[in-house]
Amino acid sequence: MIHNSKDNNLHTDVAYDDMTKSEQDVLQIALKRGATRREAMHLMAAAGFSIAAAGSIVSAASDALAATPKKGGHIKAATPIQGPDDTLDPIMMGTTTDYSRGRAHYNSLIQLSDDIVPQPELAEEFGSNSNATEWTFKLRKDVEFHDGSKFTADDVIYSMNRHYGDDSISVVKSLVAAVTEWKKVGPYEVKAILDSPYADLAAVLGEKQFKIIKNGTTDFSNSVGTGPFKLVEFQPGVRSMHIRNDNYWREGANLDSIEIFGLTDPIARVNALLAGDINLAANIDPKAIKQIEAKDGVEILSIPSGSYMGICLLATKSPGNNPDFVKGMKLLQRRDKIVKSLLKGHGTVGNDHPINVAYGVDFCKDIPIQEYDPDQAKSLIQKSGITSAQIEVAEVSSGITDAVLMMQRECNKIGFDLQVKKMATDGFWGSVWQTTPMNVTAWSMRPTSTIMLDIAYAPDAPWSDTWWKDERMGALLTKAKAETNPANRYALQCEMQQIVRDGSGVIIPAHRNIVDGKASNVMGIPKLALGELGGAEWPEFAWIDA
Repeated sequence: MIHNSKDNNLHTDVAYDDMTKSEQDVLQIALKRGATRREAMHLMAAAGFSIAAAGSIVSAASDALAATPKKGGHIKAATPIQGPDDTLDPIMMGTTTDYSRGRAHYNSLIQLSDDIVPQPELAEEFGSNSNATEWTFKLRKDVEFHDGSKFTADDVIYSMNRHYGDDSISVVKSLVAAVTEWKKVGPYEVKAILDSPYADLAAVLGEKQFKIIKNGTTDFSNSVGTGPFKLVEFQPGVRSMHIRNDNYWREGANLDSIEIFGLTDPIARVNALLAGDINLAANIDPKAIKQIEAKDGVEILSIPSGSYMGICLLATKSPGNNPDFVKGMKLLQRRDKIVKSLLKGHGTVGNDHPINVAYGVDFCKDIPIQEYDPDQAKSLIQKSGITSAQIEVAEVSSGITDAVLMMQRECNKIGFDLQVKKMATDGFWGSVWQTTPMNVTAWSMRPTSTIMLDIAYAPDAPWSDTWWKDERMGALLTKAKAETNPANRYALQCEMQQIVRDGSGVIIPAHRNIVDGKASNVMGIPKLALGELGGAEWPEFAWIDA
């Protein structure tokens, strides 16, 4: 028997690596003989381990047993969003559906590891000068596009220059605004010349929109990339089909083929996973976690993250253009209850700015959490003179509809009439978000706090949820991008996070873990916390344990 205790105390702090080799062998033999996860956990519990310890040990044992990827098979991945705006143009990508397709089809200069550290991808070497005003990227010489043409510096220059100019449609052009020139040094070397220091540039280039496309590409209905899969079919709002690129410059994808599509109904997505109709389900509703955990053959993946749900009050329209009303609505949020009851503990309390502890040293721990204060909320809302409002909500983030209904109940308690209009997720981002006076949003974590704040809260941010503008915020962002001193950087981060918390019309009651579902025989899903399905990095690394 494994690790029998000499007393009746449960083992609560033992990890798989702490077990002896013989103990590990007993567990792995059981798994090899076909023991289900539940049976393996019963084995561990009988040996004196707590349920929590047993669960983590069985997961680690399964990972160790299945460490060698196997080739072959087909995966169907269902994401929570799809629509006519689905795109294969990297500079316009904005959903998990887009990101997964982009990761299958293209590569970037830089790839982010699970701990969000920039790693070489199409750039085999990269680095900056001493003050980060010039970055050099030495490119791989063994890479071909899907049509057999060679990848060179010309492709990099063309791809990067698409983020510049008044007519650029890039949704992330503000992130590289400090780069004044992308310079071709040779056929396999480029330089980024900046007008100010930018220590985060390598991390920025790991973002999903900075994929490298072939020089001259303008038609993205059937574009070629350098990625691990070739495109077979792409129907926006329907699905895409991809087959393995056997001429891939790295070891290559493990799967023969993948299919990516949206199942916008969260219940339908869970049911499809439970029925075996799909292999991966992004963005699981927390209410379904126990249902998935109770069924053999499927599992939950939960990764702590800075991703968040948000309630948006447009700064350009009533009622969001009234500061008293906005402050009152922030004071009605039951933040702890949202995390405990709605997210089932798979998240952290939000503080009305997008940065949480997952961002490490850039998280300003000195800012107090917005308190629940219905009396002050009532006073402020009455002062605003606004007596009713309507919010339009789609389940763009698991739990956001229930969070809005909870807010509606709090409004009722203080005599305010908040009407909730439920919407389908199909088309929500194109017709409701950034448009109607009150709506909702969802964000994945970004590689650094400065990137997150810049892309959503800069005065000219194209993805501003509420069109809120603060010139001081813009000045601080410029300083933060150039700051390399840790103490000065922290001070800048604290001021920016405080400004957003107090001034922006975005209410962030909670940050959510990345919670996805998978078939138990699907292995290799990365643990990158920058979005669903391993930050959409899964296509190259996923494999099936037949």
